[in-house]
Amino acid sequence: MIELMTYFIVFFFSPAAPPTVRIIHSGHACNVEEERHTERVYTIREGETLELTCLVTGHPRPQIRWTKTAGSVSDRFQDSSVFNETLHIAKILRTQGGRYYCKAENGLGSPAIKSIRVDVYYLDDPVVTVHQSIGEAKEQFYYERTVFLRCVANSNPPVRYSWHRGREVLTQGSDKGVEIYEPFFTQGETKILKLKNLRPQDYANYSCIASVRNVCGIPDRSVIFRLTNKTASPSIKLLVEDPIVVNPGQTVSLVCITTGGEPPPILTWLTSNDSLPQRSVVKGGTLTLPAISSDEAGVYSCVASNNVGNPAKKSTTIVVRALKKGRFWITPDPYHNDDNIQIGREVKISCQVEATPPEELTFSWLKNGRGLRSSERMVITQTDPDISPGTTNLDIIDLKFTDFGTYTCVAALKGGGIPEISIDVNISSTTVPPNLTVPRGKSPLVTREGDTVELECLVSGKPKPIILWSRADKEAPMPDGSMQMESYDGVLRIVNVSREMTGSYRCQTSQYNGFNVKPREAVVELIVQYPPTVEPVQTEMRQGLGRPVVMTCRVLRAHPSRVLRYEWFLSNKLLHAGAFDAQRDETEYTIHNLNRDGWGEYTCNVINEAGAGKCTFHVTGKAYSPEFYYDTYSPLWQNRPRVYSFKLQWTQMNPNAVDRIVAYRLGIRQVRVIKAIPVDGNINKGELMTHNLTELIKPESYEVRLTPITRFGEGDSTIRIVTYSGESPNISLFHCSFEEEPICMFIQDKNDDFDWTRHSAATRDTKYTPNTGPSGDRSGSKQGFYMYIETSRPRKEGDQARLISPFFNVAPKNPYSITNPPAYCLGFFYHMYGKHIGTLNAFLKQKGQTTSEGPVWSLGGNQGDRWKQAKVSIHPTSSFQIVLEGVRGPGIEGDIAIDDITLEEGECRDPPPSE
Repeated sequence: MIELMTYFIVFFFSPAAPPTVRIIHSGHACNVEEERHTERVYTIREGETLELTCLVTGHPRPQIRWTKTAGSVSDRFQDSSVFNETLHIAKILRTQGGRYYCKAENGLGSPAIKSIRVDVYYLDDPVVTVHQSIGEAKEQFYYERTVFLRCVANSNPPVRYSWHRGREVLTQGSDKGVEIYEPFFTQGETKILKLKNLRPQDYANYSCIASVRNVCGIPDRSVIFRLTNKTASPSIKLLVEDPIVVNPGQTVSLVCITTGGEPPPILTWLTSNDSLPQRSVVKGGTLTLPAISSDEAGVYSCVASNNVGNPAKKSTTIVVRALKKGRFWITPDPYHNDDNIQIGREVKISCQVEATPPEELTFSWLKNGRGLRSSERMVITQTDPDISPGTTNLDIIDLKFTDFGTYTCVAALKGGGIPEISIDVNISSTTVPPNLTVPRGKSPLVTREGDTVELECLVSGKPKPIILWSRADKEAPMPDGSMQMESYDGVLRIVNVSREMTGSYRCQTSQYNGFNVKPREAVVELIVQYPPTVEPVQTEMRQGLGRPVVMTCRVLRAHPSRVLRYEWFLSNKLLHAGAFDAQRDETEYTIHNLNRDGWGEYTCNVINEAGAGKCTFHVTGKAYSPEFYYDTYSPLWQNRPRVYSFKLQWTQMNPNAVDRIVAYRLGIRQVRVIKAIPVDGNINKGELMTHNLTELIKPESYEVRLTPITRFGEGDSTIRIVTYSGESPNISLFHCSFEEEPICMFIQDKNDDFDWTRHSAATRDTKYTPNTGPSGDRSGSKQGFYMYIETSRPRKEGDQARLISPFFNVAPKNPYSITNPPAYCLGFFYHMYGKHIGTLNAFLKQKGQTTSEGPVWSLGGNQGDRWKQAKVSIHPTSSFQIVLEGVRGPGIEGDIAIDDITLEEGECRDPPPSE
C-alpha cells in the first residue's frame, strides 16, 4: 500500500477564469488543414471513425457541448448535442459531414467556441446509361444513328471520368466519330461519350473510370458496358388483367416477363407508396401476395431496367372486394317540413354502404321478409354514383296503414364471396322523430382530475339515431384527438380526465340511423377540479447553525381557486396550520435560529376540495462540493524514475452558505487511502487550496475523492482522475536516451508528413538503405536505441517529421508574467550521414502560442559517419516544448538520427559549432 507523504495547503486568490478551447483530433484522418487561421478542415473517409476532442481551460471546470450546423452532432444520435469532451462517431456516413462546434462555458465571460469542418470523402461505383437518337437527315435516304453513353458516380470530392474502348484511351479529338463532353447543366457530375453515326468498330467494350485522385486512399472505380448491334432498351409484358378484382384472403400472383432488351433487363416490383407489403414474395418476375387484405389493395408496377434508354414500366390495379359502414335515414316527407310520419303523405327511406368495387354493388329491398319491386307507389331508385355513391332510396307515396312494417335494405357484390349487409327499418305509427335532453343533475358535472367521467344525453324517438359529441365552447379536439366522436347510447365516457378537458360539450343527433330532420342538440358542462399546483415542488436550503431560514410555498393555480387551508410539517410533526389569506397566493414558515434539531425535511400541504399540492424543503447544513482546479500551474513532477507527484488544487463552492469547513476528507480509491486535511480559519470564495499527492506510481492513474466537512458532517463530494501524462518533468534532471518504449514522454506531431522511428542497430532491418544512418547509438552500442527518420519511399523531398517533447515548466514568482526569463541549455547528439541528407531543425514552442518562430538551431547536408553534439541556449517566457524536425532531402540516402537529449538550467557553456 502506498502512503501519502505530509500534506500542506497554500492559498491563492481569484483563480476563477473564463474558458478557452481548442480542438484536436485522434481518430482517422486523411488530412487536417488550416482554414482562415482559426478554423480547420478535417477530411475523413466514409466508414472510418471520427474522434474530435475539445481541450478546455478555465475555472470552474467549463461545461462542454458539441453541436453541428443544421442538424444534430450525429445523424445517428437522437439528441441534438453531445455533452462531453470527445465526440466519437464510428463508421461515419457522408450525411454526417458539416461544421462541428465545440462550446465551453462556465458562467464567466462569454462562452469559448471553436469549430472544425468535417469533410467526408467517398466514391460510389459509376453507372453507365445508354441513350439513342434516331433522326432523318435532310436530302439523304438513310438514318443517322447516334448513341450517347453517360457515366455518373456519386463522390466527394468531385469525380473525374475517363473513357476507354477496349484498351484504347478515348479523348476528345482522338477519333472523328467520338465526342466527349459534359452537359452544361451538370458540370462535373457526368461525362458523356457520343458515338456519331455508328460504325462497325464502335461495337466494343466501353469502360468508364471514375477517380477522386486517390484522396484518402480511395481507389479508382470502373464499370464496363458492352455495346453491340443488339443493344436495346427493355420491353416487358404483364400476364395479368387490369384491374384484378379479388376477395380478401385470396392469394394473388402477378407475373411480369421481359419481351426485349440487351443486356437482359433486371425486373423489380413497386407499389404506389414504394414499399411492397411485408408478407409479399418476389421470385424472378413473379410477385405473390398471400391472403391479401383490403390494406394491400392498390397499384402494383413492374419495372425493367438495363441502363439502356428509359426503364420499361407496366402497372395493374388490385381491387379487394369489401362492404362496410351500412347506414340508413328516414325522410318523413321530402316536400313538406313535417318531422313526423303521416298517413297520406310520402316517406323516403335511404340506405347507404361503402362498396369496393362500387360498380359491383347491388341493392334489393324486402318488406316483412318478402321481396319488393319498384311500382307506382313503391319507387326504388339508385342515385347517381358520382353524387352519392352506394346509396339506394325507397319512396313510399301516399302512405297507407297497410304500408306499416319492417323494410330491409340488402347490399351485395355481384362477384360474391363477401357477406351481404342487411339493414332493417321499421315504419309504423310508433316511429317518431328524436328528442334530446340532459338528465337532471348531469350538467354541470363536477369531477376530479384523474377520474373517469361519463357525459350523458338522453335520446328518445324511434329509431334512436347515432349521437355526435363535440366541444361547444372552443375549437379543441375531443379526448381521443378527433374533432367529433360517435356514441350509440348517448354516453361519452372519458378516462383519466384532465384539467384541459373542462368546458362545454355538445351532443347532437345524426341523420344516420334516424330521421333526416333538423338535428336536435343539448349541451353538458364539465368542470374538472384539481389540487393546487405549487412551487417549489422540491428544493434544498443550505444554512449554517444560528441563522434564519425562510421557506415560501406559492400557489400557481387550483380549481376551485378558493384554497381552504395550509399545513406545515417537519417530518411527521405538525408545525403550523391555518386558512389562506384571500389576498395572498403564498404561505411562509420561518426558522429564526436554526439549530441541530431544525435540520430535516419540511413539507407544506396546500389543500382544496380536490386534494393537496405539496412543497418540500430539505433544510441541511451540508457543504457544497469543492471544484477542482484543472488549470494548475506545473501540477506534475517526477521524484524518482518510477514515482511521480501531483499538485491537487481546488476552490470551494459557496463556502459561506453553511458553517465553516473545518477539514476535507481525501480518499484515493486505488490505494484505499483516506485521510483528513484540516483547514485553519474561514475559506473565502475563490480561494485556491493545494494539497500535494506524493508517492504515485507511474504510469498508473488514481481516482481522487474530496469531501468538505462541517459541524453538520460530510458535504457533497467531488471526484477527479489524476493521470500520469509526463507534463512537467524536472528540468534540472532531464535526460533522454530513448532506451525505453515511452521515449521519455515525447510524442509524434499528428500534423506532419511522417514519424520518427525508434531503433537500435541490433534490431534494425538488414535491408535498410546502405551508405546512410548510424551503425550504433551515440555511445557506440549496437544494443542502444536512438530516433531516426527513414527517407525511403514513399517519402519525397521536403517531407517533414516532428518529435515533440513533454511540457517543461518555467517556475516564475508570478505565474501570469515573467519579467526576467530564465535560461536553459538544450543539448542533443545528431548523426547526419548520406549524400541526400536534408535538414535537422530544433524549435522552441511556448504554451499559448499558435505558431512557433524560426528554429533555434538548424543544420543541413552530409556531416559524415559520426555522432556530433549540438548545444543551444533558450530563453522561454512560459511553459514550453522542444520540437525536433527532420526534413527529407532529395534522395533515399538521407537518414537523420538523434540521441541523448538533455535540458539543463543556465546558459550553455562552450557550445560546439553547428557545422
